[in-house]
Amino acid sequence: MSGLIGKKIGMTSLYDEGGKNLACTVIEAGPCVVTQLKNDEKDGYNSVQLGFFDKKETRLNKAEKGHAKKANTEPKSKVVEFKGFEENLKVGDTVNVNHFIEGEFVDVSGISKGKGFQGVVKRHGFAGVGQSTHGQHNRLRAPGSIGAASYPARVFKGMRMAGQTGNSKVTVQNLKVLKVVPEKNLLVLKGAVPGHKNSYLIIRK
Repeated sequence: MSGLIGKKIGMTSLYDEGGKNLACTVIEAGPCVVTQLKNDEKDGYNSVQLGFFDKKETRLNKAEKGHAKKANTEPKSKVVEFKGFEENLKVGDTVNVNHFIEGEFVDVSGISKGKGFQGVVKRHGFAGVGQSTHGQHNRLRAPGSIGAASYPARVFKGMRMAGQTGNSKVTVQNLKVLKVVPEKNLLVLKGAVPGHKNSYLIIRK
């Protein structure tokens, strides 16, 4: 689906017509530059490649410099492909926040906050043990049994256990566009989105 690349600014709140306070996320969405157009004949599929946020020249390699030069634009930090644009875009064109309309719904993808190695209570929402008597000792937040003994004599794949938490791609679907601010390229969405402040987001219709 068509969309834009954005950067998470932070969270705020707005009041709706009924006076209800809504938690919102503010995103700097675009302007994004069309850096490449892909088609069936050459690439086997149709898509529009967008670039967002200028990248320092000291951090570029020759391939990135050549790619940006061909598109007649500055090299970009984040480059993503989108499908389904209704507009007839050309390389070098700019797509801004006006691509979205207030009241429509979007899907937002990003990298969630990394939380390191965590136990089952934080990672999977295990309850732990409420009762701390009758020989419970010091295993209040332990996972408990992870399988039977002589049969099947192994731990099943997918068993919920302690491990690395967060820092993975997450998509939140059907977030309502509450406000579009074209002068500042801002998009205000109802609800929360993955990632920390200033992290890159992909917003799809």
